[in-house]
Amino acid sequence: MGNITAAKTIADIIRTCLGPRAMMKMLLDPMGGIVMTNDGNAILREIQVQHPAAKSMIEISRTQDEEVGDGTTSVIILAGEMLSVAEHFLEQQMHPTVIIWAYRKALDDMISILKKIGTPVDVNNKEMMLKIIKSAINTKAINRWSDLACSIALDAVKTVEFEENGRKEIDIKKYAKVEKIPGGFSEDSCVLRGIMVNKDVTHPRMRRLIKNPRIVLLDCSLEYKKGESQTDIEITREEDFARILQMEEEYIQQMCEDLIRVKPDLVITEKGVSDLAQHYLMRANITAIRRVRKTDNNRIARACGARIVSRTDELREEDVGTGARLFEVKKIGDEYFAFITDCKDPKACTIILRGASKEILAEVERNLQDAMQVCRNVLMDPQLVPGGGATEMAVSHALTERSKGMTGVEQWPYRAVAQALEVIPRTLIQNCGASTIRVLTSLRAKHTQEGSQTWGVNGETGALVDMKELGIWEPLAVKLQTYKTAVETAVLLLRIDDIVSGHKKKNDNQSKQSAAPEAAQE
Repeated sequence: MGNITAAKTIADIIRTCLGPRAMMKMLLDPMGGIVMTNDGNAILREIQVQHPAAKSMIEISRTQDEEVGDGTTSVIILAGEMLSVAEHFLEQQMHPTVIIWAYRKALDDMISILKKIGTPVDVNNKEMMLKIIKSAINTKAINRWSDLACSIALDAVKTVEFEENGRKEIDIKKYAKVEKIPGGFSEDSCVLRGIMVNKDVTHPRMRRLIKNPRIVLLDCSLEYKKGESQTDIEITREEDFARILQMEEEYIQQMCEDLIRVKPDLVITEKGVSDLAQHYLMRANITAIRRVRKTDNNRIARACGARIVSRTDELREEDVGTGARLFEVKKIGDEYFAFITDCKDPKACTIILRGASKEILAEVERNLQDAMQVCRNVLMDPQLVPGGGATEMAVSHALTERSKGMTGVEQWPYRAVAQALEVIPRTLIQNCGASTIRVLTSLRAKHTQEGSQTWGVNGETGALVDMKELGIWEPLAVKLQTYKTAVETAVLLLRIDDIVSGHKKKNDNQSKQSAAPEAAQE
């Protein structure tokens, strides 16, 4: 029972964060920083919880976030509701295994019903895609600039979409980097056809603007290599010392000549560039940028078609990237940023976010991540289901119908699952302040009619609407994941009948010790 209460508590915290009229939560993290968000996962990440059952609730929102990137709030609310409808049966001494069996069966049916409801979508239809992303963004803080955010997300995902021998790969995490620059207006945010790094050129006299640059990416440092182990050199003659210094210079000169041989305009390395190397490169009119993050370097490689080389003497012509048309260094605010833009066919991109404060930017970034994930899900699996609680009601109605044909005790928990699904539309109605019972009853009635599976709640006003007309759709992948995760968690927590702590011993000893001095004082 304690588990159920714990799960319900977590669900209640998150409950107000569902839907377009969602409230924000303000969290103080241990460092004293502030996080403002209504993303279920972001909130639960920050909360400190002791109860093990509550911890597993937090875990599922993280799973949801990693798998499909959206629906973190609804998964928690659903799981909490599934458990609270089970509470009633446990009080009547029904065995948990029976409930679990019914839940499992309900889950299988839910999945098959969902697949029936799902409608295929044309991925190349831009307006439709924007609508889908928009329904994901509407519940977030950035819905004021939702059109801008939608097109940014769509552009970014389309850019990093990558097909090789028939299998699609859309890696947002690696290749679509979000760079946050405080200042400016939110309207200035954009997707670069290329990469931006927060670096300046190493030498003040190097060129800051290069048209059609030839780019070389290095993984090694352009400075004299010290011995790997601690090496000591004993020198007896003075000429030897001069010779050693000369060798160091020659070594660097050799490296630079290897570079200059392929005539690059821009050299980017992940490690350092010594002063001498800068001098040689500058004389050859080559711009150098040093200490670029490895991830950024990979992105530049994808964008301009260069290969990352680990040793200068292995440089060949095909390692040079010529895909970019423009390299420039701009000063934004008080920092310098290097832009490698206008690439021919970039497979990586940078999204620049501008905004008033760090907190706002962090929230916008999280929302954009959600939008890009939704977009990716649709590209991977182009099936849609109606949003706004319509799917939940349709599935719930179908489950109730099926339960009528069941016999035995199992039909009750099975029917309870159908009831639990209604929590999503109910919460939507609550969050926009309409009368819950009235709207929900009329919605139930609506769903008994034929062909009204797409009816749901308008989260702004709390009225009943057809989701087809409102244009609010969700990817099927997200819904499937939400249901699976929620039911699995409910089953998991119902399986637990006792929590045994393994930390008893320590506390007992401490309490005895602390009690002893007090007794002595008396």
